[in-house]
Amino acid sequence: MKIGFDAKRAFLNQSGLGNYSRNILIALKNYFPENQYTLFTPEIKEEIFPEQSDFDVVSPESSALKLFKSVWRSFSLSRRLDKHELDLFHGLSHELPAGIQKTNVPSIVTIHDLIFLRYPEYYKSIDRKIYFQKVKLASENAHKIIAISNQTKMDIMRYLKVDASKIEIIHQCIAPVYFEPVDKNIEEQIVKKFNLPQEFILSVGTIEARKNQLNILKALKLKGIKTHLVLIGKLTSYAAVLSDFIEKNGMDGQVTILNNVLDVELPYFYIKARMSLYISLFEGFGLPVIESMAMGCPAIVSNTSCLPETGGDAAIYCGPENVVEIGDSISRVLEDQKMYEDHVKKGLKHALYFTPEKSAKALIEVYQKVLENE
Repeated sequence: MKIGFDAKRAFLNQSGLGNYSRNILIALKNYFPENQYTLFTPEIKEEIFPEQSDFDVVSPESSALKLFKSVWRSFSLSRRLDKHELDLFHGLSHELPAGIQKTNVPSIVTIHDLIFLRYPEYYKSIDRKIYFQKVKLASENAHKIIAISNQTKMDIMRYLKVDASKIEIIHQCIAPVYFEPVDKNIEEQIVKKFNLPQEFILSVGTIEARKNQLNILKALKLKGIKTHLVLIGKLTSYAAVLSDFIEKNGMDGQVTILNNVLDVELPYFYIKARMSLYISLFEGFGLPVIESMAMGCPAIVSNTSCLPETGGDAAIYCGPENVVEIGDSISRVLEDQKMYEDHVKKGLKHALYFTPEKSAKALIEVYQKVLENE
């Protein structure tokens, strides 16, 4: 097969949709090298996607198109697909090029979540309109839709009025590094570089209201838990809310916020952490939950949206709005060694369901299904 991808996120997004795109592209190349993979991107950043040399990469050729990258990606790209003689095109992040239905190339789109429709208060009005238009057109024009969780599938059916038969669920995979042997030298370097304490609690995710880090701080304060907290994620204006709470409650020496951790460094934080917290109000999947488990770090997780689907029987669940419950869960993992060890074992086993190989195989099956029906 010759498969094309809208790979913008793989080249430009450090985390989130970027990680999904890179992980699945690398997995396809590793486990199904007989296929040809062509990546279409409006811009190239080698430092974010160093493995790009393993693929055919197509980006705007002329200086004019380079100035209008979004136009190239959304409106000009479909006219180029037939020229590349693709068997299939896969939009990896919610959208497809306008006019793709008029080409000879069948298409698939991955929809990660519809949070902008569930929680419109987190988004600007103009952004919501743009997101909806793109995802609606993609869902109508795609031959198949990949949902990354059953929760997302249900939302696609509810908000976009798509028939269930058109949607396939393929859970996200985590990066291969989470299944590789640990390098003790790198582990020691990470501890020194970030001045990590002997024992700490970890929370990974964009520092934003939906991720609910404020309730983690409130739980620590309420229960008198003095264990250090490390927050890792891209900063937004919500970080000021956290800083204000930390200052007013005398927690300055207890909390570290980092936004400069590399992907290759992140596994070592999970290794050193006593536990990880992912108390998000709503998610399409929740990749840090599986990353944590794969590194032997028990995960305390919200009991909402897709997160029970993601964590299975290996996570410890609590209500994201229930500060007492969050604090009690943290205390139990800190104090109950048997509980801690049981969840380490469950997590390591559960993470094996989210290997790159499993995701790649499932995706190839969907590709073949689409082509057989053409």
